[in-house]
Amino acid sequence: MRVEVDQPKCVASGQCVLVAPQVFDQDDEGIVQLLDAIPGPELDEDVRESAAICPAAAIRLVEA
Repeated sequence: MRVEVDQPKCVASGQCVLVAPQVFDQDDEGIVQLLDAIPGPELDEDVRESAAICPAAAIRLVEA
């Protein structure tokens, strides 16, 4: 799967970073930063959870 983020939609809650810190980070203002657009399959569950709990729906998963 490929991960995409919509930074303008991000509300800086940081939930994605807490669940999948290997894939997401935050800048100085708390806006999501994508560290790995194509994470390994071992991170699938964490990435899916991050997308599901994002309060702004700023994370999109594109299935390959």
